[in-house]
Amino acid sequence: MIIFNEILDNKIIWVSLLAWFIAQFIKVLLTIMFGKQLDLTRFVGSGGMPSSHSALVVSMATSIGYANGFNSSIFALSATVALIVMYDAAGVRRAAGKQAAVLNEIVEELQAHRGIREEKLKELLGHTPIEVIAGAALGILIAFIFR
Repeated sequence: MIIFNEILDNKIIWVSLLAWFIAQFIKVLLTIMFGKQLDLTRFVGSGGMPSSHSALVVSMATSIGYANGFNSSIFALSATVALIVMYDAAGVRRAAGKQAAVLNEIVEELQAHRGIREEKLKELLGHTPIEVIAGAALGILIAFIFR
């Protein structure tokens, strides 16, 4: 029970989750504003503006820096993890999304000509560099506000 209470009292976890929540909420708002529709799947979906993964890990790293010093080993570790997550979001997952788009086009062609039934792949997986930077900026801002 003590461990559970310690986790509940961990401000860094709560600030990081808040940054994730705000980023996801912004995605829903942007879908309403620009897509003219309420799409609540954007609240839990990956991809889009801003990167909630980036917001979460950068908020975590920044909060750890404030709590333990920006020259601490734990900050170095958390900053390195944040960089890996952001690289993955803008690189590997974005490339996978582009591949899914191409495969979906191929499947559509096959369905039209041969009647093949195949489920569409999810294309919105990764982020553009701007989406990652926006998520990182949001993470820093949330960590600064709630330090």
